[in-house]
Amino acid sequence: MEFDSIPIDSDGRITGSDATKFFSMSNLSRQDLKQVWAIADSKREGYLGFTEFIIAMQLVSLAQSGLPVTHDLLTSDVDLKNLEPPAMEGLDALLAKKKHKQKDLDVNVSSQLKPSPSSSWFSSNSTKKVPLSSVTSINDGLKRLYVQKLKPLEVTYHFNDFVSPLLTNSDFDCKPMVMLLGQYSTGKTTFIKHLLKRAHIGPEPTTDRFVVVMSGPDERSIPGNTIAVQADMPFSGLTTFGTAFLSKFECSQMPHPLLEHITFVDSPGVLSGEKQRTQRAYDFTGVTSWFASKCDLILLLFDPHKLDVSDEFKRVISSLRGHDDKIRVVLNKADQVDTQQLMRVYGALMWSLGKVLNTPEVVRVYIGSFNDKPINDAVSGPIGKELFEKEQDDLLSNLKDIPKKACDRRINEFVKRARAAKIHAYIVSHLKKEMPSMIGKAKAQQKLIDNLDGEFGKVQKEFHLPPGDFPNVEHFREILNGYNIDKFERLKPKMIQAVDDMLGYDIPNLLKNFRNPYD
Repeated sequence: MEFDSIPIDSDGRITGSDATKFFSMSNLSRQDLKQVWAIADSKREGYLGFTEFIIAMQLVSLAQSGLPVTHDLLTSDVDLKNLEPPAMEGLDALLAKKKHKQKDLDVNVSSQLKPSPSSSWFSSNSTKKVPLSSVTSINDGLKRLYVQKLKPLEVTYHFNDFVSPLLTNSDFDCKPMVMLLGQYSTGKTTFIKHLLKRAHIGPEPTTDRFVVVMSGPDERSIPGNTIAVQADMPFSGLTTFGTAFLSKFECSQMPHPLLEHITFVDSPGVLSGEKQRTQRAYDFTGVTSWFASKCDLILLLFDPHKLDVSDEFKRVISSLRGHDDKIRVVLNKADQVDTQQLMRVYGALMWSLGKVLNTPEVVRVYIGSFNDKPINDAVSGPIGKELFEKEQDDLLSNLKDIPKKACDRRINEFVKRARAAKIHAYIVSHLKKEMPSMIGKAKAQQKLIDNLDGEFGKVQKEFHLPPGDFPNVEHFREILNGYNIDKFERLKPKMIQAVDDMLGYDIPNLLKNFRNPYD
């Protein structure tokens, strides 16, 4: 099959509007083509790249042979290597028409050699608005909206200093991340080894540092200071935690099929007992909170012999507030206790979590033993073994779904960030408004900082905002002490309106433009 006739954008993508014209040549029903697109664009990004296009063409060919288009079709016993190209009516005429316009176009090479139109969107020298015509995916659209509407608000009101660093190109393009948290010896590193079937994932022991396990051409480790300054890595925001943290941070790269879709973040063991009295050299809770905002899934691992939740672990779990939908609890090494003890351990864990998470809803706890050893039949028994296998399958299927849901998660995080930036702007501008114009500024600032709870309440009532969306008072107060409130900007309604328009119109229209073209 030649690719000259395919309506490809400059960055090697086929969007829905162009694809409908091309795939209509197959003479398949609209329902079949809807299924073809849904399976090929499994991440719901709104376009087909080279790999996705090949999948779509294979599905079209199989559908033309009379097979039903389902998600299991490509994993069935069909011989894809000897599959005939699909019959595309009118393709020869289209090839002849376009031959003089476009020669020897290789989709894969063009997507690598031609820079994405979004690559220069984050340049500080660029002040021109990015045209809509350069947007060929939901991801591109979010980048454009961030640069044009949300970033100006964040910069004006110092959102990057109080809440989260400014986003970069790599923050939008990075793979989905899964972070593992837990106390010492709960099996975090072993869990990753179990998934990757590797003997080790970094220098031993890995329990004293944050290790990012990601895909790479060969096995190697990259120091924290190096990875934090790489433009193609989404870790530049970690520089705010200083060298003390970066010396305890590194990246472990290796070739692995799973890592092509997911990046793992292995964290140090959370301190307990006498150990937690020893202060770390960096803000451990702040680092976990930073990773939590970037991750798509957060696994809290517990050991049946260590159910106590230490003070540091409580602070870590509290720092995950606002990311409750990402949290999954895993009771690991559960085959080390018998069925009767497991019931008691499970109940005790649920009780402890209820107190720490401070929520009436029951958290889903996955029970399993994630290591390379077979499940201990003597301890778990036949019922326990069957339970473990089902629980582990549920958790693993949850992990497999992450790449498919990555685009939806990115939209969710973007909208969450936009709302947080709006509330931050309201708070900062309110504090500025409360400052006197002439004398007594230092005294007035201290009074505002001391009564920050009350000021948050005033902002909430004035703008009818939900109290749960406000930042942590103590954290906000700590950062505010380093600022001169009088230097803050007053409220700029046009900036707020731009973000409201983005949330109310631009993002819904973006999703509408890049949905399944056969819906």
